Amino acid sequence: MKIEQTVLDSIRARPRFKIYTSLSRQDYTAHLTIFLAENTAEFSGNINTESATITVKTDEDNYWKPTLSLRAETEDNTTVIRGIFGPSAAVWTFFMFLYFIFCMLWMVFFTVWFVALQIGSTDFRWALPASLGMLVLLILTYLASLFGQRKARRQMDKLRWFAEESIRRMEH
Repeated sequence: MKIEQTVLDSIRARPRFKIYTSLSRQDYTAHLTIFLAENTAEFSGNINTESATITVKTDEDNYWKPTLSLRAETEDNTTVIRGIFGPSAAVWTFFMFLYFIFCMLWMVFFTVWFVALQIGSTDFRWALPASLGMLVLLILTYLASLFGQRKARRQMDKLRWFAEESIRRMEH
């Protein structure tokens, strides 16, 4: 088993890692199902032949509760398990919606300000502060995602342990 993770992978909005193993995809899926069944007191999830989604069981269901998506692929006669941490699908969609809206509004406001500047109009002086406001909202959205990651750090560590230990037990 070889684990690969770069610095960029750890600072992304959705941290990721790769685990290389000699197990086949089918064996990995079968063993992962058994490993999840053995650890149902602490973890829950959904496993199929293409991917698996694992979460840590908690008393509270917070918006920052992480999920681990595992996908097994064959690459150069080895199996690569790609793990991606992220929030629930609803939270992820909400953050992507905010990023999209704030980026689009920033571009619109900045374009309006720049065009008004080029034609010598003073009607749209408000557009530059509005575009800067959108940049501030983008930064705040990113900081909120980092806050959620920090709140979920222990659960992400448990999920990482789950991914590594499931393969470690299969290979030994």
